[in-house]
Amino acid sequence: MKKINLRELYPDVYTTDFFVDVTEEVMETIRAAERAETAYEQKMYRYKVQYSLDCENGIENAVLLKPQTPEMVLEEKQFQEQVYAAVMKLPEKQAKRIYARYYLGMTVNEIAEVEGVDPSRVRDSIRRGLKQLVKYF
Repeated sequence: MKKINLRELYPDVYTTDFFVDVTEEVMETIRAAERAETAYEQKMYRYKVQYSLDCENGIENAVLLKPQTPEMVLEEKQFQEQVYAAVMKLPEKQAKRIYARYYLGMTVNEIAEVEGVDPSRVRDSIRRGLKQLVKYF
Protein backbone atom coordinates (compact mmCIF):
# COMPACT_ATOMS: atom_id res chain seq x y z
CA MET A 1 0.00 0.00 0.00
CA LYS A 2 1.16 3.50 -0.84
CA LYS A 3 0.08 6.79 0.69
CA ILE A 4 -1.01 9.55 -1.67
CA ASN A 5 -2.03 13.11 -0.97
CA LEU A 6 -5.40 13.84 -2.55
CA ARG A 7 -4.68 17.58 -2.43
CA GLU A 8 -1.96 17.03 -5.07
CA LEU A 9 -4.36 15.14 -7.34
CA TYR A 10 -7.42 17.34 -6.77
CA PRO A 11 -6.24 20.82 -5.74
CA ASP A 12 -9.64 22.35 -6.51
CA VAL A 13 -11.45 19.98 -4.16
CA TYR A 14 -8.97 19.47 -1.30
CA THR A 15 -7.54 22.64 0.22
CA THR A 16 -5.63 20.80 2.96
CA ASP A 17 -3.52 17.67 2.90
CA PHE A 18 -5.60 14.49 2.89
CA PHE A 19 -3.67 11.23 2.76
CA VAL A 20 -5.14 7.88 1.75
CA ASP A 21 -3.67 4.42 1.29
CA VAL A 22 -3.98 2.96 -2.20
CA THR A 23 -2.87 -0.30 -3.73
CA GLU A 24 0.05 -0.59 -6.12
CA GLU A 25 -2.39 -1.11 -8.99
CA VAL A 26 -4.17 2.17 -8.28
CA MET A 27 -0.84 3.95 -7.87
CA GLU A 28 0.33 2.64 -11.25
CA THR A 29 -2.91 3.83 -12.85
CA ILE A 30 -2.36 7.30 -11.38
CA ARG A 31 1.23 7.33 -12.63
CA ALA A 32 0.12 6.21 -16.10
CA ALA A 33 -2.46 9.00 -16.20
CA GLU A 34 0.18 11.53 -15.17
CA ARG A 35 2.54 10.24 -17.87
CA ALA A 36 -0.22 10.47 -20.47
CA GLU A 37 -1.03 14.01 -19.37
CA THR A 38 2.63 15.03 -19.60
CA ALA A 39 2.96 13.45 -23.05
CA TYR A 40 -0.17 15.26 -24.18
CA GLU A 41 1.13 18.62 -22.93
CA GLN A 42 4.48 18.06 -24.63
CA LYS A 43 2.73 17.12 -27.87
CA MET A 44 0.63 20.29 -27.69
CA TYR A 45 3.70 22.41 -27.06
CA ARG A 46 5.73 20.73 -29.77
CA TYR A 47 3.22 20.57 -32.61
CA LYS A 48 0.74 23.38 -32.09
CA VAL A 49 2.37 25.67 -34.66
CA GLN A 50 3.61 23.13 -37.19
CA TYR A 51 0.32 21.66 -38.42
CA SER A 52 -2.52 23.38 -40.19
CA LEU A 53 -6.09 22.71 -39.14
CA ASP A 54 -6.92 22.58 -42.85
CA CYS A 55 -4.88 19.41 -43.10
CA GLU A 56 -6.90 16.21 -43.53
CA ASN A 57 -4.41 13.70 -42.14
CA GLY A 58 -5.83 13.52 -38.59
CA ILE A 59 -2.73 14.93 -36.92
CA GLU A 60 -4.61 17.98 -35.68
CA ASN A 61 -7.08 15.73 -33.88
CA ALA A 62 -4.28 13.86 -32.15
CA VAL A 63 -2.73 17.14 -31.07
CA LEU A 64 -5.83 19.08 -30.13
CA LEU A 65 -8.09 16.37 -28.75
CA LYS A 66 -7.05 14.74 -25.54
CA PRO A 67 -7.16 10.94 -25.75
CA GLN A 68 -9.96 9.47 -23.67
CA THR A 69 -9.12 7.30 -20.71
CA PRO A 70 -11.06 4.07 -20.17
CA GLU A 71 -12.88 5.75 -17.30
CA MET A 72 -13.99 8.60 -19.56
CA VAL A 73 -15.20 6.16 -22.19
CA LEU A 74 -17.17 4.19 -19.59
CA GLU A 75 -18.73 7.35 -18.12
CA GLU A 76 -19.71 8.58 -21.57
CA LYS A 77 -21.25 5.22 -22.45
CA GLN A 78 -23.24 5.16 -19.20
CA PHE A 79 -24.43 8.71 -19.80
CA GLN A 80 -25.53 7.84 -23.34
CA GLU A 81 -27.45 4.85 -21.97
CA GLN A 82 -29.17 7.11 -19.41
CA VAL A 83 -30.11 9.61 -22.12
CA TYR A 84 -31.43 6.83 -24.36
CA ALA A 85 -33.50 5.39 -21.48
CA ALA A 86 -34.90 8.85 -20.73
CA VAL A 87 -35.80 9.37 -24.40
CA MET A 88 -37.62 6.04 -24.46
CA LYS A 89 -39.72 7.12 -21.42
CA LEU A 90 -41.19 9.98 -23.45
CA PRO A 91 -44.51 9.60 -25.29
CA GLU A 92 -44.10 7.38 -28.34
CA LYS A 93 -44.26 10.11 -31.02
CA GLN A 94 -41.81 12.36 -29.21
CA ALA A 95 -39.43 9.47 -28.59
CA LYS A 96 -39.54 8.41 -32.25
CA ARG A 97 -39.01 11.96 -33.49
CA ILE A 98 -36.13 12.68 -31.09
CA TYR A 99 -34.56 9.33 -31.96
CA ALA A 100 -34.85 10.06 -35.68
CA ARG A 101 -33.50 13.60 -35.28
CA TYR A 102 -30.55 13.01 -32.95
CA TYR A 103 -29.69 9.32 -33.25
CA LEU A 104 -30.39 8.77 -36.95
CA GLY A 105 -29.42 12.31 -38.01
CA MET A 106 -32.58 13.02 -39.97
CA THR A 107 -33.70 16.61 -40.52
CA VAL A 108 -37.04 17.91 -39.28
CA ASN A 109 -38.28 18.10 -42.87
CA GLU A 110 -37.29 14.49 -43.55
CA ILE A 111 -39.11 13.29 -40.42
CA ALA A 112 -42.19 15.31 -41.37
CA GLU A 113 -42.14 13.89 -44.88
CA VAL A 114 -41.88 10.30 -43.61
CA GLU A 115 -44.72 10.85 -41.13
CA GLY A 116 -46.81 12.89 -43.56
CA VAL A 117 -47.20 15.86 -41.21
CA ASP A 118 -46.25 19.53 -41.20
CA PRO A 119 -42.60 20.20 -40.17
CA SER A 120 -43.77 22.67 -37.49
CA ARG A 121 -45.56 19.81 -35.69
CA VAL A 122 -42.37 17.74 -35.68
CA ARG A 123 -40.31 20.73 -34.52
CA ASP A 124 -42.76 21.49 -31.68
CA SER A 125 -42.91 17.84 -30.66
CA ILE A 126 -39.13 17.60 -30.48
CA ARG A 127 -38.94 20.86 -28.54
CA ARG A 128 -41.50 19.62 -25.98
CA GLY A 129 -39.68 16.30 -25.67
CA LEU A 130 -36.35 18.02 -25.04
CA LYS A 131 -37.97 20.16 -22.34
CA GLN A 132 -39.18 16.98 -20.65
CA LEU A 133 -35.70 15.44 -20.92
CA VAL A 134 -34.25 18.40 -19.04
CA LYS A 135 -36.27 17.26 -16.01
CA TYR A 136 -34.36 13.95 -15.97
CA PHE A 137 -30.96 15.63 -15.90
